[in-house]
Amino acid sequence: MKKYIAVIFATIVLSFYFFPFQFRWIPTINTKMALAGLGLPILAIVLGKSRNATIDKNFFSLSILAAIVSLIGLISVVYNNTFDYTYSTYIVSMWVWTCAAYVVVSLIRLIHGYVSVFLLCNYLIALCTAQCILALTIEFYEPIKLFFYSFIDEETVNFMEDKDRLMGLGCGLDVAGSRFSAVLIMIAYVCCKYHNKVIKHIYLYILAFIIISVIGNIIARTTSVGMIIAILYFTVAFQSVKSDSFKKQFLRWTAILLLLCITILTYSYNSIPEFHEKMRYGFEGFFSLFETGYWEVGSNDKLKGMYDIIPKTFKTWIIGDGYFGPTTSDPYYTGKNWEGFYMATDVGYFRFIFYFGLAGLLAFSFFMYKVTITCINKFPLHKILFLLLLAINFIVWFKVSTDIFLVFAPFLCITKEENDTYEKQIAIDTP
Repeated sequence: MKKYIAVIFATIVLSFYFFPFQFRWIPTINTKMALAGLGLPILAIVLGKSRNATIDKNFFSLSILAAIVSLIGLISVVYNNTFDYTYSTYIVSMWVWTCAAYVVVSLIRLIHGYVSVFLLCNYLIALCTAQCILALTIEFYEPIKLFFYSFIDEETVNFMEDKDRLMGLGCGLDVAGSRFSAVLIMIAYVCCKYHNKVIKHIYLYILAFIIISVIGNIIARTTSVGMIIAILYFTVAFQSVKSDSFKKQFLRWTAILLLLCITILTYSYNSIPEFHEKMRYGFEGFFSLFETGYWEVGSNDKLKGMYDIIPKTFKTWIIGDGYFGPTTSDPYYTGKNWEGFYMATDVGYFRFIFYFGLAGLLAFSFFMYKVTITCINKFPLHKILFLLLLAINFIVWFKVSTDIFLVFAPFLCITKEENDTYEKQIAIDTP
């Protein structure tokens, strides 16, 4: 019983990291920053005492690359005389994420005695499933909504009310969608890679995939990216799984759970007006395809228009204009005010170019690539997992500008030795 309580506590702490938010009584510090403040001195002591620290020397190489990204951002800001330091401090952001991740991984290690790729994936799967269920509860059960609103900072509460979108605790919009996408990849990967380990609980993994795919899409349609890639990967990898027992169990439970979920969703769609609207929003493209024969999504139409907004000067292409967010906060800006994103474009690649040009975009892309290679070198058996996560990052940039370094950071905090020891014990069968 104590271990179950400890696992729940670790999952809550993981949520503070993976979906950070601000408490009402401490509006200037979010939960990720608080964890980082706790993790920084611990990490410094560990790195100082041992050459075999849980974060190896490759991490310092990544820090140098993050510093280069920051330097290019700073050069753009100084050269353009702007006040938008969003990515000129990326090295700080990277260290904050890593220190916070170190606390989470250390807590999981304390509970289980080790941390492995498999265990961390399971924690993230459980967390995202819980966040999706929580988002529905907040939306349709007023006492729970009021409870969470009582300690979330007022600005976030107002934002959630204004957007009128399904949101969990610190979990909403495309930022949540990219993280859900990463976790959907993990579900498909874990089921194939560890099929002998998960066979007893395969119904839970299938149910988690359905919940995150459905509710995750209502929260953010970016979730579809991970859903599609996960299904494609699983379709290919499933053929290589040697266990006939696993295949039978998987197909049986998939049929049962799909039938059950379709029944529930159909009833809710036809009986609950609010859920009807949420479903049509989350799966607008599918409804449009079914009803008209054409795939039409309102946000995609807007996105197409944003691709017409490209840099006009050589200087912008190379070093950017130094603006990432709105220009209204800049007292010296004399051009057209942009209250949303600079140049009114939400396209990730263009936002990076407008901020610090191709120089910054290439440096940032190379940083994400090196993060992936570092994880692959540490855990070579899981190469495909990290490559798929990197693919999610670059695909999502066609829509929004968010990176998923925070997904990689906990894996950087796992030692190769403890993961290898665990996988030798369970003798994983590589499909």
